[in-house]
Amino acid sequence: MPPWSRPEPFGAWVRLDDRTLVAVDHALAARLGVPAGEPADAARPPRPLEVHLAVNARCHAPCADCYLDARPDGAEPSLGELRQRLASVRELGASTVAFGGGEPLLRDDLGELARYARSLGLVPVMTTSGFGLKEERADELRAFAQINVSHDGVGGAYAAVRGFDGARAAERAIEILARAGIAVGVNLVLTRRSVEQLEATAERVADLGAGELQLLRYKPQGRAAGLVYFEARLSSAQREALWPAITAVVHRRRLSVRIDCALVPLLSESLVAEPNAAELLASLGVFGCEAGRHLGGLDVAGREAPCSFSPSSTEEIDHFRAYHASPPEPCASCALFPVCRGGCQVVSRHASNTFSPDPECPRVQRHRAEASA
Repeated sequence: MPPWSRPEPFGAWVRLDDRTLVAVDHALAARLGVPAGEPADAARPPRPLEVHLAVNARCHAPCADCYLDARPDGAEPSLGELRQRLASVRELGASTVAFGGGEPLLRDDLGELARYARSLGLVPVMTTSGFGLKEERADELRAFAQINVSHDGVGGAYAAVRGFDGARAAERAIEILARAGIAVGVNLVLTRRSVEQLEATAERVADLGAGELQLLRYKPQGRAAGLVYFEARLSSAQREALWPAITAVVHRRRLSVRIDCALVPLLSESLVAEPNAAELLASLGVFGCEAGRHLGGLDVAGREAPCSFSPSSTEEIDHFRAYHASPPEPCASCALFPVCRGGCQVVSRHASNTFSPDPECPRVQRHRAEASA
């Protein structure tokens, strides 16, 4: 029997280790000792494989674009409340729980929470700014399968994105975690300024001991939900150059690269010449919006959300599922839709106040231009 499994109509999800989750058919599931899944039922909502858990809304960093608008006096649930929420994540059938904030490191009981998640059969991971992390604190964090440190770029890019220079604090945290033997990744938010330093930043964090680079799309949420978003988002030329830059980082074989689900539509034009582009992306583990499906969230008040960047309510989750089930054109007939799933609805609603195809997708832009001609 594998360490974690979840029966499904197709067979089962099986976790082989902290980093490997695979889908298996009925025959292999039976050989592994996984009970048979229930028959497919269109009325039964999907269950998340990963849940993002906000452990506080406190943070001392003055990031100009904080998606949560976290503050030093932000809310912080009790240890008991978070233990109950971790138990509910287990009941949902999730495999991974991602701790976020605010700034999780402001909690003294962070290691205890990670160990409790492990006791429930969950794999805990975390994202942090790295501020205040010291060598002695790292030992308390060994229950985490991976800790990602936010670093928005070398050459002044960090300060340009966040409004202050926290690059050295982030780099010191990467070094501390790597020396402690904790798997460490780096979250890089791609903006008009930081994307120009993508390859240089990748080299720098690899030198510091990071093993993974997660590329995140800049989203109009929290403090970034204004005109500043349109000034900071990637230009058309930068979107076109993004896939070649990602490929260059991958080919150096120093870092594994993860691509934020919201980035997929921005890559669509670069992949148009690729045969079977959807299959290629799926084989690389690149998927579009999973909000309300394989991804879920619990905000700082314990309310369910489809993802960390969306409002918390069951109605919101239902809206995501309805859009994914029946998207409008050009998404409905796009070969990439099974992977892309219509793009980022946080971006769409910032632009149009409704669920709609991602307005920054080049294919969507071309479709709308042709329709209005």
